[in-house]
Amino acid sequence: MAEKKYDIGLMGLAVMGQNLVLNMVDHGFDVAVFNRTTSKVDDFLATDEARAAGDKLTGAHSLAELVSKLKSPRKIMLMIKSKDAVPAPENILYPNSAAVDAVLAELIPLLDKGDIVIDGGNTQFKDTERRTRYLADKGIRYIGTGVSGGEEGARKGPSMMPGGNPEAWEFVKPIFQSISAKVGPKADIPCCEWIGDRGAGHYVKMVHNGIEYGDMQLICEAYWMLKKALNFTNEELYNVFSQWNQGELNSYLIEITRDIFTVKDPETKQYLVDLIMDTAGAKGTGKWMSQLALDLGVPSTLVTEAVYARCISAMKEQRMRASQILTGPTGTYHGNREEFVEQVRQALYASKICSYAQGFVQMRAAAKEYAWSLNYGQIAMLWRGGCIIRAVFLERIRDAFAENPELENLLLVPYFKNAVENAQAAWRNVVKTAIELGIPTPGFMTALSYFDSYRSATLPANLLQAQRDYFGAHTYHRVDKPGEGPFHTDWINERRVEK
Repeated sequence: MAEKKYDIGLMGLAVMGQNLVLNMVDHGFDVAVFNRTTSKVDDFLATDEARAAGDKLTGAHSLAELVSKLKSPRKIMLMIKSKDAVPAPENILYPNSAAVDAVLAELIPLLDKGDIVIDGGNTQFKDTERRTRYLADKGIRYIGTGVSGGEEGARKGPSMMPGGNPEAWEFVKPIFQSISAKVGPKADIPCCEWIGDRGAGHYVKMVHNGIEYGDMQLICEAYWMLKKALNFTNEELYNVFSQWNQGELNSYLIEITRDIFTVKDPETKQYLVDLIMDTAGAKGTGKWMSQLALDLGVPSTLVTEAVYARCISAMKEQRMRASQILTGPTGTYHGNREEFVEQVRQALYASKICSYAQGFVQMRAAAKEYAWSLNYGQIAMLWRGGCIIRAVFLERIRDAFAENPELENLLLVPYFKNAVENAQAAWRNVVKTAIELGIPTPGFMTALSYFDSYRSATLPANLLQAQRDYFGAHTYHRVDKPGEGPFHTDWINERRVEK
């Protein structure tokens, strides 16, 4: 009797990898698994859920064995943590991606032409661009796919953003779309579609994560305004976020924030959120988005400010010392509390719109730079379910791009334009109040500054360009001579000399 062959192999049995495997089995696929620490293979196969899968699930104790168990063309998904890095050959090693390159160096000789390798980690898109080309030269098809939704999403249905070698899509599409989250009136639209060539999928996942950074920072600032300016209790905060989740702000992040305010520490009986140290961690994707925005020359200020907010939060000891030396305004808000809560909600919503607008502007610039053909409305719907930034709000973005696929900024769409303009008075009052009370709200402030800059036909960059020309002969253009130039002035000889 011929040995059974499996539909797909997965390497990397941390929680995300295990949950993806069980998700695949639930949807009728036969899966082979491998982990470099082979005891994890045996431990996983011994779990109740794995045993319930029967012969739909099998283990391997080497990459060679994993490859031998798969149907042709072989499909192998890598769910590798960066900390699993081991030395890799210099010809394909990039210092920030040693783990995947090391596995590829071992895996490539075991594969045949036409086989498919899938990287499901949070990989820097340039590595995926490089690997797609490198493996294509060897006849192997490569996919870099963003997987969002955390442990729960992996088990119950993630949002997936695959890109890479388009020839591979038809082979993995049935698996990916089966296991992904579903949305729509009939819950039958998969939150997984082909994004584009080479690194497009990982780039879109990176932007997703950057928007997530901004969303989380803005929600934290809304919480802090209510807590510090109004002295809200956790019970009051729960009620506010519960109400917000019924309207325009309905989203996964608002929902979990609401829930957080209800959890008490079993030992102390105090609210757990109040016992957590105010130092935030980060895994790097937000920083990547900010860095790449600078490379493209687009102002993704929300994610940048969110990254900086995490950086300053990590300076706990310095902040503790500074708090004993530096002074500033303090106090609480003395106006109508209910009205101010609504103003904070509007400030949060308007800032959120600016954050998403920046994310889609950056994706458009990247698509032009890297020759990708991105479907922005489709991307919005990939984020509608399964992922961390899933929200009803995304349907408005889908509709905007359906009406105008060449839309240059979401703020120009009537719905978003009206929403932001209607929120302006409240938004500005929240920022003003934060300044008056000394409450840091960098996300609200940078979002408002972006909005004011974007709606301004003129900015003070004329003086900046004059300064650059003065000290560096960088030249300038003139508003009264369109199409002419560039011009340069001998500022030293033309200046007025004080007597």
